[in-house]
Amino acid sequence: MVLDFLKKNPAEVPEQKASAAARVAVWGQGGRVVWTPRDVGSLTRNGFLGNPVGFRCVKLIAEAAAALPVVCQDGFQRYDMHPAQTLLARPNQAQSRADLMEAVFAQLLLSGNAYLEAVMPDIGWPAELHVLRSDRMALVPGSDGWPMAYDYTVGGKKHRFAPELICQIRNFHPQDDHYGLAPLQAAATAIDVHNAASRWSKALLDNAARPSGAIVYRGADGAGGMTQDQFERLQAEMEAHHQGARNAGRPMLLEGGLDWKPMGFSPSDMEFQKTKEAAARDIALAFGVPPMLLGIPGDATYANYAEANRAFYRLTVLPLAQKVMAGLSQWMSGLGGEKVEIMPDLDKVPALSVERDAQWRRVAEADFLTEDEKRGLLGLPKRVEGA
Repeated sequence: MVLDFLKKNPAEVPEQKASAAARVAVWGQGGRVVWTPRDVGSLTRNGFLGNPVGFRCVKLIAEAAAALPVVCQDGFQRYDMHPAQTLLARPNQAQSRADLMEAVFAQLLLSGNAYLEAVMPDIGWPAELHVLRSDRMALVPGSDGWPMAYDYTVGGKKHRFAPELICQIRNFHPQDDHYGLAPLQAAATAIDVHNAASRWSKALLDNAARPSGAIVYRGADGAGGMTQDQFERLQAEMEAHHQGARNAGRPMLLEGGLDWKPMGFSPSDMEFQKTKEAAARDIALAFGVPPMLLGIPGDATYANYAEANRAFYRLTVLPLAQKVMAGLSQWMSGLGGEKVEIMPDLDKVPALSVERDAQWRRVAEADFLTEDEKRGLLGLPKRVEGA
């Protein structure tokens, strides 16, 4: 049985617009604020894969920290060869030390957490090290709050690791007991602003680099409005023949009382580029990268590039590298059954050569210090008797 209301004719659409604004068709639309979700996947897609400033910050820090030369020592000597050094030099079949450490630093910057898996033989030091993706790892806390296991999920399958086989290195998070806070999360708002400004610039270019304008309709007698068919036809012609990069500069033919009224840039439009640059500086600030190193204009904190580079290593790269190396040393010492310390070799960092030379000179001139005290100040172990 067909319902009665289905038999009724649809309501007729009036031929003319009833609104007094029918004479003006404005190309432009408003919107609302939309923020990127704060999960690791969304932040990585928008802040690293889809943002040049975030991408460059992560790559700059991770590559610089991974390229630092390292030394292996204990409280008595610095080793030329040690199982820990051999393991780091070739952690697995697919990666070198630089590849592995770059992945560790990048995971720490993107998610606030880095996870290393040790492949253990029957006895001795680990045979291989692997970096695991942070977005796939979940910590399983025990009744005392400490990790009792780690669950790694891929494609619906879950593998549980014993806690001693996983090294978790995490940033400080004031509101989370088990997971770290990523610089990318602190920069998320600035990343959204920067991405929105880039989309705005792209849309402006697609519209022939012109601001929105208005087509004003005046009938033959100076009154009246457009019919619905005329309005839709005008919209279709504008989209087909006068929008997009390929139509840039094409003259507009108006008929039947139509007149084009361009709209100039508002003060907010004129400040848009400055807003984008300010957002870029905020992203660099969250990661600890001097804007000068990223080519962001308007920053004069450092007198020259060398000073900015030195500050970058001293304030960002070295603290991060020392944090990771300390955690890695403690974990590997427990697995290998021998206490060792893996640390960056500051004497071989070109960016710090000026500071290092001054430090060596001051320590060497301190006559009131013993040789072992001087070596300790320089990060060296005590001299072995007879060496």
